[in-house]
Amino acid sequence: MRKSQLLAAVTLSAVLGAANFALAAGEGSPPPPEPPKSQPPSGQKAQPKKPKPSKNSSIQQDFLNGYHAAYALIYDKADYVGAIAALRALGYDDHPDVATLIGYASRKLGRYDDAKYWYDKALAVDPHHAKTLSYYGMWHAEQGNLLKAKDELEKVRMVCGIECEPYRQLKAAIDGTVTY
Repeated sequence: MRKSQLLAAVTLSAVLGAANFALAAGEGSPPPPEPPKSQPPSGQKAQPKKPKPSKNSSIQQDFLNGYHAAYALIYDKADYVGAIAALRALGYDDHPDVATLIGYASRKLGRYDDAKYWYDKALAVDPHHAKTLSYYGMWHAEQGNLLKAKDELEKVRMVCGIECEPYRQLKAAIDGTVTY
C-alpha cells in the first residue's frame, strides 16, 4: 500500500509540475498557486503572517492577482526587478511557485547566488517541484556545471518523465540547443 501511495503522489506531482512549467514557459496564464503551508526555516526571521487565503475569498483573489501580475512582469515584459519586488510584496516567499519565480528572475538578472537561495528555498518546501528542479538545472548549466545540471535532469525525469516540459526544457539547455 505504501508503494501505491508513493506512486500516486509522484504521479500527481508530475502532472502538476508539468502543467506549472509549461505555463511558466509562457504558455497561457500561470496556475493559481495555493497559499504556503510551511514555516520559515529555523534561524530565519518569520515575515508577518498574512491570513490564509480560502476559496472565493478576497485575500486569495488579491494573492492570485499579485502572482499573475508578477508572472506577467517576468514572462511578458522581462521586468525582473519589478517582478521580484511584486513577488516579495505578496508575503508568501516560502511558497514553491513564488520562490521559483523569484529565483528565475534573479538568475535572469545574473544574481546567481540569489537565484540559488530561492531555488533551494522552493525545493525545501517541495523537493519534487519539477519546474524548480528544471530551473535549478539551468542555473547549474549556466554556471558551467553540466554534471550537476544532468543530476537535476535525472530528478526531473523521476518526477515527470522524459515527455514533460520541464524535462524537455532542461535537456535542451544542457544540449545547448536553447537558452532559457
